[in-house]
Amino acid sequence: MSQQQKTFRAIEVGDGSDGQWAAHAQALWPLGEGWMTEERRTPEGAVRARRLFEAHMPELVPVLDRLAGQLDRPDGETFLTLANLRPFFSNCTQIGDNGTLLRNYDFSPDECEGTIVSSHFLRPVIGMQDAAWGLLDGMNDAGLAVSLTFGGRFIHGPGFAILIVLRYLLETCDTVDEAVGKLRSLPISLPQNVTLVDPVEAVTVFVGPDMPLTEAPDACAANHQHLPVPDEQERSSQTQERLEAVRAAGTDVAAMLKAPLYRSGDDEGSGTVYTAHYKPSEGQVTYYWPGESWAQSFDGFTPGSRTVTIGRAG
Repeated sequence: MSQQQKTFRAIEVGDGSDGQWAAHAQALWPLGEGWMTEERRTPEGAVRARRLFEAHMPELVPVLDRLAGQLDRPDGETFLTLANLRPFFSNCTQIGDNGTLLRNYDFSPDECEGTIVSSHFLRPVIGMQDAAWGLLDGMNDAGLAVSLTFGGRFIHGPGFAILIVLRYLLETCDTVDEAVGKLRSLPISLPQNVTLVDPVEAVTVFVGPDMPLTEAPDACAANHQHLPVPDEQERSSQTQERLEAVRAAGTDVAAMLKAPLYRSGDDEGSGTVYTAHYKPSEGQVTYYWPGESWAQSFDGFTPGSRTVTIGRAG
């Protein structure tokens, strides 16, 4: 990934009923079309997705119905379940400690939505949105913050995209322990690492379609789980190198903006798209890029846009 400009937006959508969320989602729809499998587009696939959502995320069903009812798309509801989608893979690094969550999100910039959303579907939540209402990372008003990284194993099974799982946890949980308890019973379609932070606890857990939830040795993660990745994958992803680096650096924003944690790009055009530093007990998050930052909070959320340069380490 060479240096390029990317525009990030911050929007307030409230409970999703005033049309702002719908207008934003409709504009993004071409990006989301590629997530749908052919099976998902059939009537039978739609029924299965709906039933899975109702069984595992009943609290969010009224929100799903409210949002889907505003979309001028026959498959809008099915897409919003984020169940049994096509797999996607990313390279990210994250660490939680002392009420702080710090992460780098690495992906193809053109395929990252880049929307910071303040919502009140069930409760106040701020996070980096993807797939219309899923979250790559975020925090809620109880002081809980969560973020994801890909677990490094290229397997795929039935279940939810981790994006909607993070949304569900933030909408329904107050603490790390409560969120981990809910994660244990949620079917997740890809191997994922989830870091969770509240005012008194920070943990990382490994989840996936072929394994029970497993707690990591410490509250940090790159792109492998309990087993090392093959040598070729390590050369391309530097996952073990990045994990060692973030352990050594701790929650140091400056380290996240430098190699090896900041990734200028790889052969697939994926690199660090943003750095997020959450202080959930204070209700604050700051997003960073080399030479640029943007702070948001529950007390002072500011809609707008920022065009930043990515692909250049600090």
